[in-house]
Amino acid sequence: MDSGNWLVSAPWLHDNLRGVKVLDCSWYLPFINRNTKSEFLNAHIPGAQFFDIDGIKDLTKADLPHMLPPPESFGLSMDKFGIANGDHVVVYDTAGVGPACRVFWTFRAMGHNKVSVLNGGLPAWTAQGFKTEMGEPEPATNKEKYMARPVDGLVCDYTTIVKIIGELKASAGANGKQIVDARPHDRFTGKAPEFRPGLSSGHMPYAISVPFTKVTEAADPTHPQVATLKTPAAICKTFEAAGVDLNRPIVTSCGSGVTAAVLYFALLNAGVSEQNLTLYDGSWTEYALNPYSEIVKDE
Repeated sequence: MDSGNWLVSAPWLHDNLRGVKVLDCSWYLPFINRNTKSEFLNAHIPGAQFFDIDGIKDLTKADLPHMLPPPESFGLSMDKFGIANGDHVVVYDTAGVGPACRVFWTFRAMGHNKVSVLNGGLPAWTAQGFKTEMGEPEPATNKEKYMARPVDGLVCDYTTIVKIIGELKASAGANGKQIVDARPHDRFTGKAPEFRPGLSSGHMPYAISVPFTKVTEAADPTHPQVATLKTPAAICKTFEAAGVDLNRPIVTSCGSGVTAAVLYFALLNAGVSEQNLTLYDGSWTEYALNPYSEIVKDE
């Protein structure tokens, strides 16, 4: 799929709605107390279905909230959505550019390349005056069984992240993949606590802080509620200012693997080769829960 189609606008989606499958991937941290399924039922893009990030995951790992689902489980979910391997899928959320990026990465990790993110999400759609629907979508079926084809190179696990840290420590950060953390900076430094009880804040050795909010902006002053992805040049400037070498391989991480995908998607749109990008699926939750992990605090 042409890289120019990874990020699509609301007018483009409106004009091409009949030729794509649309998923609402809205999700918020539990303490925000937003019921995204109820919000979906109240208003969603016509024809969209609800992708439950808290439900379509690896259910065997209860302590890790958003691990990739097994390929067979992902395929069954796609069958229920009526999504076939060759379909062009457009994902969106109510944050603008947020959890939809996690679902974008999930599709890519499952070998489904024809997937795009709606820039600005539902707020951008409604700001254009486009209509929304209410209620449950019509039941969908697949004529052919969806077959996920996992791409291992896009996914980093705990064993690999420990090896990467070892390479970074041995070279004082000069060699190996760079670890870029999307969490708010105060959680990265250890100044602020994590949201999950008992989970230490802080960061991995030699990790670099780039909060995910740094790669989005309200570009249209007439619609300040619409958060869109920054331009490729601005994204590059943001990462380089934080000390990231865009010519070296990068692993993105966050709290549980959701906002790490925002950085992943931003870097991809900024021209970084997908061969140089990996996402740490278990992210900080998995790392900090392991008593053998080295945690750095900058307090």
